[in-house]
Amino acid sequence: MKRFFLFATLVAVTAAPVPAQAQAGGTLIVLNKSDHEAALVHPETFAVMMRLPTGKGPHEAAVSPDGRTAYVTNYGSFAVFRQGERPRMEPGRSITVIDLAARKVKATFDLGEYRQPHGIAVSRDGKLLWVTVEGSQAVLELEAATGKALKAWKTAQNVSHMVVPTADETKLYVANIGSGSVTVIHRATDEVKSIPTGAGAEGIAVSRDGKQVWVTNRGANSISVLDTATDNVVTTFESGGTMPIRVKFTVDGRQAWVSNARSNVVTVFDAATRALIGTIEVGAVPVGIQMTPDGQRAFVANTNDNKVTVIDVASRKILGTFVPGTEPDGMAWAK
Repeated sequence: MKRFFLFATLVAVTAAPVPAQAQAGGTLIVLNKSDHEAALVHPETFAVMMRLPTGKGPHEAAVSPDGRTAYVTNYGSFAVFRQGERPRMEPGRSITVIDLAARKVKATFDLGEYRQPHGIAVSRDGKLLWVTVEGSQAVLELEAATGKALKAWKTAQNVSHMVVPTADETKLYVANIGSGSVTVIHRATDEVKSIPTGAGAEGIAVSRDGKQVWVTNRGANSISVLDTATDNVVTTFESGGTMPIRVKFTVDGRQAWVSNARSNVVTVFDAATRALIGTIEVGAVPVGIQMTPDGQRAFVANTNDNKVTVIDVASRKILGTFVPGTEPDGMAWAK
């Protein structure tokens, strides 16, 4: 009880500024879709240290390997799940680049003809970005330093939403909500193929051993598993909730955590056996999930509660919540 009381006190001063040297342990980046901003959150107190403007409806973020730069996709959609509000869409075509050391917007990449950037990943050497552009049914490979488009692969699928690379970065996997499929892109040969998984394929993650890709099918309330050696679906099973929207593996690779947006729970699966081993009640419409690099904590963005839930991974107990802004969704961690 004593620990929780301290946490609750800190939550109450979420907006208070925190000295720059206090963020030595890292920074949690939370995107507030309806505030059109990125909140930089202290790793221990969970106070918002800085709010930086992005484009309209920022949805996803990725951080460079050195932890100095964050890239934010300005998708253009906000008030997505807000009860009593009509979702708004102003199709975006840009990426906001944030200097995390200086805590300022460094640049904005204009994607030109490519619309609705959403999923994003950074290469291991920090030189490349991979971005889905839903409005163009494509995935872009960008030069991280300049935003220059180096390649564009057409998925020919509806709502190409999230993208993840394999560990060796030879392939990219893309979840397509509208088509209920996963697109596989072979970077060396530019081969593109799509595999049906289930209605509303949205969340996607590569297992820690690199042998599997897990996909959440939000319309089918299921999870599909692909074998990365063959790119075949090896099994599909129930998500344990309604509208599974994201999947994230724990740092040790032993568990997969799934946010179920309509049932307000996170379900936890044994990654090896795929057995459901836990259910955690969180806030309204959980979407984004982010783990700390040490594997001890998980953050869940509850978009309709304007709160992020903090969870102890080992015990799966809720430590508390904090308010980063309006309609939090995508998150990233910078060391």
